[in-house]
Amino acid sequence: MKFKDKVVLVTGSSRGIGRATALLFGKEGAKVVVNYYKSEKQAQDVVSKIKDFGSEAISVKCDVSKEDEVKKMMDQILKKFGRIDILVNNAGIVYDIPFFEKSIEKWRRTIDVNLIGVYLCSKYVAKIMKKQGSGNIINISSTNGINTTSPASIDYDATKSGVISITKNLAEELAPDIRVNCIAPGWIDTDINKELPKEYIESEGERTLMKRFGNPEEIATVVLFLASDDSSFMTGSIVVVDGGYK
Repeated sequence: MKFKDKVVLVTGSSRGIGRATALLFGKEGAKVVVNYYKSEKQAQDVVSKIKDFGSEAISVKCDVSKEDEVKKMMDQILKKFGRIDILVNNAGIVYDIPFFEKSIEKWRRTIDVNLIGVYLCSKYVAKIMKKQGSGNIINISSTNGINTTSPASIDYDATKSGVISITKNLAEELAPDIRVNCIAPGWIDTDINKELPKEYIESEGERTLMKRFGNPEEIATVVLFLASDDSSFMTGSIVVVDGGYK
């Protein structure tokens, strides 16, 4: 159990990639903080499953874009576990709306959650990790932040590019005690993508060398690699996991 007694905060972990990541950390013995914003029932289900593995877990409601809520979340974690060893900045949203119909309100909410949320959680966790003398931060970006063009998600793409920039800046700012890396997933079979037209899912799957979408667990295993000592000489790295998308 590589992460026995390590305290891990996974934002947006009531479903999708975050859920798979929280569960895998739990299987590996970590004490897991399951963060959610709306889905309390789903978050509690993740907590229950982690406890079934024999590990500790709590759920914490927090809008990661709100500084006061992030501070409160950190206080709750410290009160319960006394430290934070690993942060996975996974919380994110996307609005697939045609370019000319997208509103400033949608832009602002996307920036608030996807970009400011990563900054705030990293800032307040890093303060704790600095005092500890060690820590590990993994950010979840997207291949949309590297080279995928999608005008309907222009705001999402911009924020995911920003997450990559934040990763590189944090890696420099927090070295050598705290490592900061980033994963850029391609198409993953999550609840959000299940709403896409079947024909589109099939055509996009064909564009990957693996001929399919990935599953959340295939991202979670990479998160755990970056959080472990197996990647001890990696910081500021962007790891693309997209099945060979062309």
